[in-house]
Amino acid sequence: MKIGMNMFLWTTHVGPQHEALLRDLKACGYDGVEIPIFEGDIRHYSQLATMLDDIGLERTAVTAMGDSSMNLIGDTAARAKGVDYMRATLDKTHALGASLICGPMHSTLGHFSGAGPTQEEFSRSVSSQRLIGDHASSLGITVALEALNRFECYLVNIMDGLAAHLADIGHPNIRAMYDTFHANIEETDPIGALTRNSASVAHIHISENDRGVPGRGNIPWRETYAAIAAIGYDGWLTIESFGRGLPDLAAATKVWRDFAESPEAVYREGYAHITASLKAH
Repeated sequence: MKIGMNMFLWTTHVGPQHEALLRDLKACGYDGVEIPIFEGDIRHYSQLATMLDDIGLERTAVTAMGDSSMNLIGDTAARAKGVDYMRATLDKTHALGASLICGPMHSTLGHFSGAGPTQEEFSRSVSSQRLIGDHASSLGITVALEALNRFECYLVNIMDGLAAHLADIGHPNIRAMYDTFHANIEETDPIGALTRNSASVAHIHISENDRGVPGRGNIPWRETYAAIAAIGYDGWLTIESFGRGLPDLAAATKVWRDFAESPEAVYREGYAHITASLKAH
């Protein structure tokens, strides 16, 4: 098992200016970090990979699409633009030296049709994801799609629905991510949602019910870690938390207040929470 820290707590664009923070995360005990992939070219992510190697941090990647003109379940032009975006993002992920990218890469974040998903939208998604999966396969990258709560997307909100959609996609490089925050909102049985769909899960986000410090809220952590052990999961446990430092990101994630006294409290106490929980199971 590897423990990671998602960099969304500080930024959507990691660079040399974050070296001191990255070194502190390494000193805290983290195996790696989760790097947002948005702006920046191949050269930027290649240079970032060199810095992370020097620090001794492994990495995963994360992205999302907030522009409805690149909607992977939209019309022909929107799907083509979305697939092009994902191919370019996968190229950056490869330059970063990451073999997994996660996030709601199935539809446009925060874009709603005013109704539930249609069969046509699911069919469009299957076609889009197979194209993305083929490019991911050529680069040795796993794409871990995320089931988001109903307030952020409408295509897939629960793990059963995501797993069923992955079965229709039928591509070995298109897998699932389990996120404790979203499961706490949408699943009637968050633990069952993980165990029933364990064969699809390639990545796990450790996120408190308020997006704050893991272990301080009401997520059923003891049962969650017991389930992680029971299914034999041996991938990343990556903390995802958000703050108010970036106004655009805060608005997108609906963060209107501080969830912790400091970012240090999140990653230090969060790391201790994970290691103690793993030891207990």
